[in-house]
Amino acid sequence: MAKPPTMIGLALPDIDVWSERVSVALGQNPSVFTGPGTNTYLVGTGKRRILLDTGSGKRSYLPVLERCLEEAGCDGLQEIVLTHGHPDHLGGVQDVCERFGSLRVSKFPWPEADALIGGSVRLLEDGDVVETEGATLRAIHTPGHCVDHLCFLLEEERSLFSGDNILGVGTTVIPSQGGSLQDYMQSLRRVLAEEPAVIYPAHGPRIDTGADKIREYIAHREDRDAQILAAMRSGADRIPAIVAIVYAGYPESLHAAAGQSVCSHLLKFEVEGVASRSGESDPLDDRWTLE
Repeated sequence: MAKPPTMIGLALPDIDVWSERVSVALGQNPSVFTGPGTNTYLVGTGKRRILLDTGSGKRSYLPVLERCLEEAGCDGLQEIVLTHGHPDHLGGVQDVCERFGSLRVSKFPWPEADALIGGSVRLLEDGDVVETEGATLRAIHTPGHCVDHLCFLLEEERSLFSGDNILGVGTTVIPSQGGSLQDYMQSLRRVLAEEPAVIYPAHGPRIDTGADKIREYIAHREDRDAQILAAMRSGADRIPAIVAIVYAGYPESLHAAAGQSVCSHLLKFEVEGVASRSGESDPLDDRWTLE
């Protein structure tokens, strides 16, 4: 059986140009879960551009961002826009503002994450628009990976900045805390309705078959439902046992994250009346049975 694709060992250039309106600067924060690192984007065609996401705050990121701006012919940044409040996306905000001066920072509200930014935040809601020379970003609230997640449609291209909801390689983790598979599936269907041709993910390479990739993601989650149910019918009643069956082909270094995603499926089954758990403790530790 072929090994499933993961971002382990994947390499991307520090700087790349993905369209006439989109340049990417790699966040210099590689890991098992971020792959080569967080993609941060310069968006627009003018001398000052939107910076979409900021990486995790690695000092080695700023020289990469400066070089990306120089190669794009920019004088600086117009503002910062964030897809969501996880540390590998907003962790670089303070460093970027120290280097380039006071910048407006915009994101969907999530107080516990917003406090980490260390300054005022302009709140973006679903449907809000951020404009710069040559580019119009329309915010689409897409919870599931986390409560404040936004995707952004680049209107001039009909392309999608997908944040962590759709990755260049592999699939998205739905955390047991702050995540919701029900919300995530609705979010996938919502961005599919935009029929994007190209997707710019927060991790991994550009996706040139945008709408097809979203359909693939939806089908993958539906297949996972069936696989988890089959594992439970075979006698697996705790998450590590289910992970050992369903994710047998994956490196063990990813099994903890897989447990989070299995938990999200089980919580969905609980809402649907398909499964129940033994107690009201951490669902990751509970015994799960089919109804």
